[in-house]
Amino acid sequence: MEKHDIKTAVREKYAQIARQEKKSCCSSSSSSSSCCGGSPVKEISKNIGYSQEDTDTVPEGANLGLGCGNPVALAEMKEGETVLDLGAGGGFDCFLASPKVGEKGKVIGVDMTPEMLERARENARKGNYQNVEFRLGEIENIPCGDGLVDVIISNCVINLSPDKKRVFQEAHRVLKPGGRLMVSDIVLEEELPEDIKNSILAYVGCVAGAVLKKEYLDLIESAGFEEIKIINETPFPMDCVTTDPMFKNFAEESRLTPEQIQDMAKSVLSIKVRAVKKQTNR
Repeated sequence: MEKHDIKTAVREKYAQIARQEKKSCCSSSSSSSSCCGGSPVKEISKNIGYSQEDTDTVPEGANLGLGCGNPVALAEMKEGETVLDLGAGGGFDCFLASPKVGEKGKVIGVDMTPEMLERARENARKGNYQNVEFRLGEIENIPCGDGLVDVIISNCVINLSPDKKRVFQEAHRVLKPGGRLMVSDIVLEEELPEDIKNSILAYVGCVAGAVLKKEYLDLIESAGFEEIKIINETPFPMDCVTTDPMFKNFAEESRLTPEQIQDMAKSVLSIKVRAVKKQTNR
């Protein structure tokens, strides 16, 4: 697949989600359907690490059920810090970060989809978040200057990038020395079959874009990060793979057997990774 084709497909999918009301990461119909077996968005969020308070305090429509973890809870944000969210979506994680950094802090959300950006900005207005802003841009080319950010978070987005190496290089560039990276994402235990890896439908369904866990960690290290640590690792719920409408279409077209689908789903992991940019005075 060409990088341009991947980005176009991903942008189109998330533009569609942004235009819909209360849709989950894999939903294409009612607000009660989702990639996680038909659970409401708040139930999905609870299952991946968000509290009831988290989901109740953000503006309606900010939580789209798009994540695979809660990086905000593990990022150890401090008052006055600058936080950058790569792939901010409707702004959910940005709004949770806002009170943690306080009035003297700042939260920047970056997203490449104009429709999603419009939704996030409207949510910020509804919630009167004075220290949150949203910027249009690709995570491979982050619209932020060098060494300006204390913390970078990202939630199930980097797996969608066709150039993950560039994403981590850009993250390293914009972080201050000693700055932290806290990412929730999807990785693989084993390589996927070639036909799945080459499927646009499987890619935008958060499956084909994932890489092996070791490769993912190596990319973080090669960008210059240190103290790389997996904070948590869990099998990704099989329903989140098999009930994705796009993946279901692909599975039907490819005539995958239930056994083949189950074997593939077993290789998908949800991980939370923390890394640090080296202090210059070391």
